[in-house]
Amino acid sequence: QVQLQESAGGLVQAGGSLRLSCAASGRTFSVPTMGWFRQAPGKEREFVTSINRSGSGTYYADSVKGRFAISRDNAKNTVYLQMNGLKPEDTAVYYCAARKSVDFLTSTATQYDYWGQGTQVTVSS
Repeated sequence: QVQLQESAGGLVQAGGSLRLSCAASGRTFSVPTMGWFRQAPGKEREFVTSINRSGSGTYYADSVKGRFAISRDNAKNTVYLQMNGLKPEDTAVYYCAARKSVDFLTSTATQYDYWGQGTQVTVSS
């Protein structure tokens, strides 16, 4: 089993920045691929970004490309999401996710096996 714990989100003005972290514990060696998803009120959960085990490979949704950056520190079992140029439409609950077995960058939520509890990010206009 793997447990994921996101850091606290927050309220930020449009154009601002925020960094989220996700600390993994348990059998972390079994979850090579990590990702972030988000869910806005009344909408389905959507893919934000993912990263492979080494950190050499990343994948971004078009809506955040060029503004968000994912990174990881394997020594700390932590994944980060740096969010710059935030927009009101980025307001959502952000979830950390981990995929076990094959190291594969995917945007499909059902292909992730473990999830954090989510953290609220609110961007004011």
